[in-house]
Amino acid sequence: MSWWFRFSGLALSAALLSGSFFAQDHTAELRARFSAETDAVHKAKLLTKLSDSEFREIQDLIGAGKLNEASPIADQLADEADSAAKALDARAKDAEKHPEGYKQLEMSVRGSLRRMNNILIELSGDDQKPFLAVRDRLEVLEKQLIRELFPHRPDEPPAQSAPKS
Repeated sequence: MSWWFRFSGLALSAALLSGSFFAQDHTAELRARFSAETDAVHKAKLLTKLSDSEFREIQDLIGAGKLNEASPIADQLADEADSAAKALDARAKDAEKHPEGYKQLEMSVRGSLRRMNNILIELSGDDQKPFLAVRDRLEVLEKQLIRELFPHRPDEPPAQSAPKS
């Protein structure tokens, strides 16, 4: 019976390692597709899949204690979001009237912010610094996208009127 546990442990280890390598290959493939994509809307839509894959890599690296390898991936994630936004803006279309691409990008950036906040909770103060910088970049981009999608939205909510007695 002891040999069975050893074999199971080895098989599980091999599966986990191959899963990690597969994830890196998948991320590299998505990055290549993202970089080669010329249609800005398709680029924005592809960013969601790419970000998901990159966050899996980041989580795996953080779990393994490799913060120095995880932070450049997070920085690259923010660069890719900026790239998608610039590609959409280069089309010179009004985001409010033609929201395709902008909506997908905003949702992707919002999801990335949520995930980045979850990562930050797990890290100590010094370890947070590179991830805080990425979060700040993503927050600025999200605000920009919201302004482009909803340009007639007031910056602050209106003051609530007093209830009638």
